[in-house]
Amino acid sequence: MKTKLFLLAALFSALCPMALHAQKYTKYLFVYFPSNDNENIYYALSDKETPFDFVPMNDGKMVVSADSIALKKGVRDPHVLRGEDGWFYMVNTDMRCAEGWASNRGMVLMRSKDLVNWQHSTVHFPEKYKGTNFANVTRVWAPETIWDPVAKKYLVYFSLLTNDGTIPYDKVYYCYANKDFTDLEGEPTYFYDRGSATIDMDIVYNKKDGLYHAFYKNEGEGGICKVTAKTLTPAAGQPDGSQWSKPSGKLQQTNVAVEGAGVWPLIGKNGKCKNPDKWILMYDCYGSGYYQFCETTDLTNFKLLHQTETKGMFTPRHGTVLPVTDKEVKRIEKALKKAK
Repeated sequence: MKTKLFLLAALFSALCPMALHAQKYTKYLFVYFPSNDNENIYYALSDKETPFDFVPMNDGKMVVSADSIALKKGVRDPHVLRGEDGWFYMVNTDMRCAEGWASNRGMVLMRSKDLVNWQHSTVHFPEKYKGTNFANVTRVWAPETIWDPVAKKYLVYFSLLTNDGTIPYDKVYYCYANKDFTDLEGEPTYFYDRGSATIDMDIVYNKKDGLYHAFYKNEGEGGICKVTAKTLTPAAGQPDGSQWSKPSGKLQQTNVAVEGAGVWPLIGKNGKCKNPDKWILMYDCYGSGYYQFCETTDLTNFKLLHQTETKGMFTPRHGTVLPVTDKEVKRIEKALKKAK
């Protein structure tokens, strides 16, 4: 009888989203790539009490080698999502900047049950979309993933640029991922753009206002702005992209160049992040040698809290911060130690 109850409890924990939300988070995991000449995946940790003091894991060495997962043997802009189904989902730009800023042709899709062992597959646009304008991409930048509760699928969004004039500047498009997260379904659908190059979009859902908040870098206007929407896709019969509000002004709390915006919830006093009272907007001041972290309670007004120099073993570029549990951290540390 005890064995049956244990198995039922384990199954409930693995499959029920409410059980996932009940976890007590204690640390923040930063997943990132460190530099233009080191396009691999790295992890760093910070504590709940000192959320901006990240310490690289694995003695500052890579956790996932791009050689083993990417066609270009380089990955950038890793985005990690804690899924609704017990999986973690990661998407990456498949690119080596040494070949030029218009050299990537696709992305890497990954998923894991433990943040350690990752299944992976590549989506190569010239091959997948042969015969369409999407085969002519020169950039498929900074893909990210979010759960769409209406479609009940994982939506993958990314910036596209083609060399045939059909997409003359970087615009954000999306596809849904297939069931096992190994491919994209159908052709890309237009999502959003600001009228000039629009990249590095990061979307979070705020239960308190019932809105999706989409942060992005606009090359023409400069800096980081955002738009909001009640649903990820437009209402039936409405044009693609019409779901989004008018864009905000610049949100970064600095005058220097920034990119790679990431938004994440601060862990509450009860160890939960389900309905956060505070959020962090982070961005890379890529020409100035530091990251900035800004606090907000409404995802509209931001206050600079911390500035972290990127030096030594910790030189993060565009990545994701994910609240994690002690159990998850111990599992990662054990696996990394075993791999040495």
